Amino acid sequence: MSSASAVVFAYSEVGARCLAALLESGIDVKLVVTHDDDPNEQRWFASVAEVARAAACEVRIPAEPTDPALLARLEAIAPDFIFSFYYRRMLPAAVLGTARRGALNMHGSLLPKYRGRAPVNWAVLNGETETGASLHYMVAKPDAGALIDQERVAIGPDETAVEVARHVADAAVVVLKRALPGLVAGTAVARPLDLAQGSYFGGRKPADGEFSWEWPAARIHNLVRAVAPPFPGAFAPLGRALVRVNSTRRAGAVARPSDLGPNLYADGPRLIAECGDGGLLELGEAFLDARPLDGASFVSLFGRAPVPTRPQSRAPARATRP
Repeated sequence: MSSASAVVFAYSEVGARCLAALLESGIDVKLVVTHDDDPNEQRWFASVAEVARAAACEVRIPAEPTDPALLARLEAIAPDFIFSFYYRRMLPAAVLGTARRGALNMHGSLLPKYRGRAPVNWAVLNGETETGASLHYMVAKPDAGALIDQERVAIGPDETAVEVARHVADAAVVVLKRALPGLVAGTAVARPLDLAQGSYFGGRKPADGEFSWEWPAARIHNLVRAVAPPFPGAFAPLGRALVRVNSTRRAGAVARPSDLGPNLYADGPRLIAECGDGGLLELGEAFLDARPLDGASFVSLFGRAPVPTRPQSRAPARATRP
């Protein structure tokens, strides 16, 4: 494969893995643009800056991709390609226009499905059984340019978003390595995306992890998987206290929902939630106001009788003591 030059905008695991793949493939990476880590975010992924510096690439961390100094540098480099691998800002037209042979983005879904932000988290939240990685040209509209290639990734019924995200990073490397020879040779064929067949989702905030015990068990389970650590996590009120749930397991359903409605109870060492549809969830890692909560600690706080979890219920005062 003959060489080509590139500027890379990248962050997260997909960014680090795809940058490494470009370098391994002989692409002349002239500049890497990335972000500082967010101190409020638990970083679970490799550092793009470290990968770039280990390869002696120039690294810049501008506040915004509209930085005039960055644009001047891009114009001076005039790369063959710009690649965006999970960079967290939209690239303006002036930046895209500095790439002589095109600007491409790697997106973590099977486009045109799940355009927009946090595609893996949304796919898990919605109970999808597959997602993937898609390499496409960038245009003014997000995740809307013609598709070069994509690779499918299965989503297991109990996999968390971070587990799926690691599989998507694997798929992104496969797609990139498969597409590079055609891109460099000028023989790659792109097909337009039919956006009417897809979907668009916005970003997610920590507050979006709140759930109701009255939801169906599958909906709660999928939310827990979608926001499990290292993401901010799922939570719901229990009287005056707050229960944070980092993992759940489906545990069947009761023949007839309890007269109490949704409730929590201990089954030996296990902590069980009877949800709004009568479905049962075993709470794996859970906390009550930051204290670990399992079957034994639940009994010590609430006793052995099921505790209703409807919003109007009130937990015993001892459940909220520090």
